[in-house]
Amino acid sequence: MIMEAIDALGQQGGSNKLSISKFIESKYEPLPAGHANLLTAHLNRLKDIGELVFLKYNYQRPAPNAPLRRGRGRPPKQKSSMPEGVVPAGTRPRGRPRKDANGPSAPKKVKAVDDPSGEAPTVSKTGRPRGRPRKATPQAAVEAS
Repeated sequence: MIMEAIDALGQQGGSNKLSISKFIESKYEPLPAGHANLLTAHLNRLKDIGELVFLKYNYQRPAPNAPLRRGRGRPPKQKSSMPEGVVPAGTRPRGRPRKDANGPSAPKKVKAVDDPSGEAPTVSKTGRPRGRPRKATPQAAVEAS
């Protein structure tokens, strides 16, 4: 209906939304209540896909030799063509590869023997033990008990 209205009106610089709406109302009498909103939505959709050109608040058909509008974003990468007779390698499955059942197994880890003294067996390179230091007890509380 919109394309028909633009063609029938035949205005030089295109037709505005009001003239398109009046033409549609005169030709197709019983229109829905939200006709203005529907017309706006359809005009925007036709403008976005390139079937209409919006210029100075007027809608018109694009020129027949006009280049197509490029879409938003980066264009897709061109697929490299494989020479004839070359079979592509099979795709690898996702995730970590499975262990070889016949392959060598990892050596068993030896557990460290615990010291009965309860202190840390090794001291780090900085000279301090690992982890958070023990909470210091106040001297007044220790002497009172």
